[in-house]
Amino acid sequence: MTRRVVITGAGGLSALGADWPTIERGLRARRSTVRYMPEWERYQDLNTKLAAPIEDFAPPAHWTRKQLRSMGRVSQFAVRAAEFALDAAGLKGDEQIRDGRMGVACGSSVGSTPDIKNFADMLATGSASGLNANSYVRMMPHTTAANISIFFGLTGRMIPTSSACTSGSQAIGYAYESIKHGKQVLMLAGGAEELCPSEAIAFDMLFATSRRNAEPTATPRPYDADRDGLVVGEGGAMLVLEELDHARARGAPILAELVGFATNSDGAHVTRPAERTMRTVMEIALQDAGLSSAAIGYVNGHGTATEHGDIAESRATAALFGAAMPISSQKSYLGHTLGACGALEAWFSIEMLANRWFAPTINLEQVDPRCGELDYLMADGRDIDTEYVMSNNFAFGGVNTSLILRRWS
Repeated sequence: MTRRVVITGAGGLSALGADWPTIERGLRARRSTVRYMPEWERYQDLNTKLAAPIEDFAPPAHWTRKQLRSMGRVSQFAVRAAEFALDAAGLKGDEQIRDGRMGVACGSSVGSTPDIKNFADMLATGSASGLNANSYVRMMPHTTAANISIFFGLTGRMIPTSSACTSGSQAIGYAYESIKHGKQVLMLAGGAEELCPSEAIAFDMLFATSRRNAEPTATPRPYDADRDGLVVGEGGAMLVLEELDHARARGAPILAELVGFATNSDGAHVTRPAERTMRTVMEIALQDAGLSSAAIGYVNGHGTATEHGDIAESRATAALFGAAMPISSQKSYLGHTLGACGALEAWFSIEMLANRWFAPTINLEQVDPRCGELDYLMADGRDIDTEYVMSNNFAFGGVNTSLILRRWS
């Protein structure tokens, strides 16, 4: 027997804000958070000088020095988002999260990059002067999941996901499956990423970054004929997933139900997405949810503003849903938050679904004719009364994910 899975808490941090009312105001105002990064001028081979950083983030005063030793910026984002989510779910400080019933699934593209640099310095110079006992803990790929587990004393299963742009959505999907199949009652799930110029140059070397350095708020431009690449950002988001009967028994607030998930791989190319398997992952998610394509009222697109990605994704989506499907991308506001994007976009999808208003893609003025024929949300967004939405992500390595959320009423 499978179990129904609901979301009872959500929270996160982004360049638009750290709570939904603030974020929604930014979305409705069509506010770009992309800015020119003068501190990146020292990297002479880096063509893009644009990013969407979180300004003025500081660890909260109640975090101890001991707790902070193991947390780089990426883990701080993840743990803070988890605090927000647990508080929203009415579980912060509750003993039941520490008795094995709650696990964690969380990921990022990499660990904390300053610590990675310190290890590289040791290899280059022979000196370990920049390292300490916690350096590896801060840089390891599962640093976010480990730090969340330790910070809150979680003794359930730990599922680290480090799959680039699908890290957050895979974590949510694997957490959903853990509850659906009776392995856990509760899961904290999501992803995080800290900003680093090393991430920008990784895409820069592939000619995939925006170079509109003189007009930062005019980029990125997902699905637009005049796009010139992505912009990197940072942030984190976590959801509390819970078995429905357990949530009802404790009188928990229910934000939405997670009804479908799928993940697959292209098996073809490390960086060039495959339209066929993108469509397949959406189809499998629909099968998991027991829904037809006609049930979905909105698709939260991956929308990175890269040529190959936008074209393949939109064609796959159009082939499955048809030209009337509304779609938009929040990366136009926040840049590409990599391991955080799947979690942030799932959170935004939950809130937009509940409020029945869906944000447009900003900077989208003329849809690239090579993109699939879809109902691209532009202008001021749209009021849509739908029961189900889909949130999709596609990552380097050919990793694809699709989540389906149901409005709770």
